[in-house]
Amino acid sequence: MNNPSTTESPDSCGLNATNAAERLPAPQSAWANHTPVFLVGMMGAGKTTIGKSLAKALNREFLDLDHELEARCGVRIPTIFEIEGEVGFRKRECQVLDDCTLRPGLVMATGGGAVLALENRSALRTRGVVVYLRASVEELYRRTSRDRNRPLLATADPRATLRSLLELREPLYREVADIVMDTGSTSVAQLVAQLVERLKQIDKAIDQQAQRHPENSSENMRADFTASHPPENKPCTP
Repeated sequence: MNNPSTTESPDSCGLNATNAAERLPAPQSAWANHTPVFLVGMMGAGKTTIGKSLAKALNREFLDLDHELEARCGVRIPTIFEIEGEVGFRKRECQVLDDCTLRPGLVMATGGGAVLALENRSALRTRGVVVYLRASVEELYRRTSRDRNRPLLATADPRATLRSLLELREPLYREVADIVMDTGSTSVAQLVAQLVERLKQIDKAIDQQAQRHPENSSENMRADFTASHPPENKPCTP
């Protein structure tokens, strides 16, 4: 397997971006119409752990975007990187995000690089409340150092890779965030309690006219990936 470059892919997924901001309704409570909550941040920032607890506290469905992408393609993320490279992975990530951000009442943890694409940032900003979970490089390294399901960290110096990725992505996380929360030594229970209170204070205009694209459905994505990469041609990964 070739290690993916830490150089990020272009700021586009090849999807048609729309200027959703032009058709947004008046601001409303974050809880009106079951407004989705999207968690962004670096790998290891705690998006999945905090997202699950937040969904439970709010009595909502939780979805991990990376797991959803794996389910739709039928293989693990390292295999997608191995077959299609980072550009191919990001394109499929865009498709899943575009589809899932239209689901009401969702608490969704995004992948660390989901904010790289303009289309993704637009969808996140206009379709829900975005929470940036922030952590230091040392904390991120401690949490991810033993995880082999992180293709971008398959480098000689993962700590330096994390530092470079954070420097690149930090402005994008801030660009989309309605709320920024540090996930250092505070317990998950305390963080979730604080987050619930902050979410109650958010009034935001949400795009309720965005439409699903049939090609981004779970069934069509699975069929496309299978047709493009028959099982006999898929590399084996541990």
